[in-house]
Amino acid sequence: MPVLDEAANVAPLLAEIDAAMAGGPAFEAIVVDDGSTDGTPGELAAACARYPWLTALRHDTRAGKSAALRTGVEAARAPLILTLDGDRQNDPADLPALIRRYAAARSADPRLGLLAGQRTRRRAGWLRRLSSRIANGVRARVLGDATRDTACGVKAIPRAVFLALPHFDGLHRFLPALVKAQGYTVATVAVTDRPRAAGQPKYGVWNRLWVGILDMLAVFWLIRRCHRPSGVTSLCERRRP
Repeated sequence: MPVLDEAANVAPLLAEIDAAMAGGPAFEAIVVDDGSTDGTPGELAAACARYPWLTALRHDTRAGKSAALRTGVEAARAPLILTLDGDRQNDPADLPALIRRYAAARSADPRLGLLAGQRTRRRAGWLRRLSSRIANGVRARVLGDATRDTACGVKAIPRAVFLALPHFDGLHRFLPALVKAQGYTVATVAVTDRPRAAGQPKYGVWNRLWVGILDMLAVFWLIRRCHRPSGVTSLCERRRP
């Protein structure tokens, strides 16, 4: 879970995670503070003393959401990663169902590389919803990722798959396309979207639009240059030790 200046959201969100995961499988939560300048580090330090399952890391300088996600995934020990935004708009109550849905989908399709959340009812303002709809439509047409809501923070992805992806700033907005380019399949699941309860949004319409267009063109080039064989056959009868 990447966070930036979310001091008012950290404690309530961690309490929700604790309640949602109670009685479920063993888990750890890794929160990465991307150079916050408010009271977020102090809130996380206090939470670490309360929750034994929590690990809190901090970037010395702001590096971006994608860098914070990679820092968290690299520190994780479990083979399955669930991602969640730190602004409380994602509902931790969706996590147990996400785990069950991933297990069932992976059993049916061993090549499943990503289960992506799709917000069924956006709680953002009309301008943000309109810009997201346009951006998602253009991205889906250009990249062919067949995902209408890549900005949703709720995702389930194997740790090995995530770490094998090329890393760059903005990676988090193109996970479905990049996972598909590596030969995996992508599935979606409906999740809850909630209004922001505290703090300020980190992305506006304009500062996300122009950077997103440049990133999309870079990802398009990258996918076009990604060639994977349809299969690999051994020519030796003996097994490798």
